[in-house]
Amino acid sequence: MRRKDREVTQVSEIKKILDKCKVFRIGMVDESGVYILPLNFGYSFKEDKLELYFHGAKVGKKVDLLTEDLKIGFEMDCEHQLIEDQDPCEYSFKFASIIGQGRVSSISEDLEKIKALNFIMKQQTGREFKFSQKMLENVLVYKIVVEKYSAKRLV
Repeated sequence: MRRKDREVTQVSEIKKILDKCKVFRIGMVDESGVYILPLNFGYSFKEDKLELYFHGAKVGKKVDLLTEDLKIGFEMDCEHQLIEDQDPCEYSFKFASIIGQGRVSSISEDLEKIKALNFIMKQQTGREFKFSQKMLENVLVYKIVVEKYSAKRLV
């Protein structure tokens, strides 16, 4: 990160950014170029290792591109605020963000799917839910094991 004065390194502060973000974007590449998708997500920290979770339909371009162990990039941002000034060159924008990359895999075991779906639902609603077998069968669930990331806050 070029601007070390904006870098966030404490896990507790990184979790605050994660908790405020509701959408993240994943980036993948295929023969036609870069493909970026906005998605709802959930997360967990295991021994300071970040894992991200998302879900989706069983068909579509996302499914076609998300092969096992695919390396992908991701980005999320929140805390948006325009900083105005009389001088247009002094305008700025406050935000917090996390960017990184990792490897994606699909989750097929029911108990792991339920755990991942609850990470997603807790992120979006603050609650956990029960999932029927039919619900589990109708959705694909993915996990990104984050290999590296950086967080920053512009204040």
